[in-house]
Amino acid sequence: MERVLSGVQPTGNVHLGNYLGAIKQFVELQHQADCYFCVVNLHALTIPRDPAELREKTLELAALYLAVGLDPDKVTLFVQSQVRAHSEAGWLLQCVARMGELNRMVQFKEKSKGADSVVTGLYTYPVLQAADILLYQASRVPVGEDQKQHLELTRELAERFNRDYGEVFTIPEPMIGKVGARIMGLDQPEKKMSKSAESAFNYISLLDDPKTIEKKLKRAVTDSENEIRYDPETKPGVSNLLVIYSLLTDTPITRLEEKYAGSGYGALKNDLIEVTVDHLTPIQQKYQEIRKSAELMQILKQGAEKASQVAEDTLHKMKEAMGVI
Repeated sequence: MERVLSGVQPTGNVHLGNYLGAIKQFVELQHQADCYFCVVNLHALTIPRDPAELREKTLELAALYLAVGLDPDKVTLFVQSQVRAHSEAGWLLQCVARMGELNRMVQFKEKSKGADSVVTGLYTYPVLQAADILLYQASRVPVGEDQKQHLELTRELAERFNRDYGEVFTIPEPMIGKVGARIMGLDQPEKKMSKSAESAFNYISLLDDPKTIEKKLKRAVTDSENEIRYDPETKPGVSNLLVIYSLLTDTPITRLEEKYAGSGYGALKNDLIEVTVDHLTPIQQKYQEIRKSAELMQILKQGAEKASQVAEDTLHKMKEAMGVI
């Protein structure tokens, strides 16, 4: 079986964009590949965090991984910081990466906004992300469009390392969904849904209650045409709602267009509210059970032990190749 690796930062609220753009893919992939999924909490340190909140969000995300359907008997689920090889491999790869490459990273430019006060970790974290992937010899990496540039850097670093030090790394390929790889904000459908958005009406959290979901979807931006069709260029708001509906119900967008032909936006929103609540309710119920149980920590401990065995083997090969005692 091919090996797949991906991870999500434990920052803010896990929302539909995270779920439909990435985590839902993880659930499907666990039946097809040897999957390693991690909570990348070291990446969260690139922006100042409250320590207690970071701990809580780390466990919350791990519990949500399990609540949406990841099976610890089929996947390796772990927290990044519990596998020490990540930090060490990250440093070794920093000594392979070039400043010109990191200067071109779009996310750094967007998040730093040209300020000199940002931490250096925000600048170098794409290299740590590369280490996350390469340590597990992953051949496939599920990513959203916004992370594609980082995976290209990972590939470049792996190829350079293999060329300069000998064949150590598998070169990973991106897995980008044709629909849903980029879920847009409900209040700003021209921009990606974001847990760091200024308004909570930008996203739907996986833990939002039914009334909150209803309120957010009813306020979702559409347009003045009142015609339901998929056209991301001229109708980004309506198109985004159709994508969410399609992914939550596994219904082709063309079929949804036919279903709502002649209907107004109110009908689409009302049905989407019901669909979203019905989809998230069992996830929320399972989350509450898992988060309060001792089982969660045991699953993460076992996952970290298994992940460490694989990561340490790759790290040993890296050090041997680089002449590091």
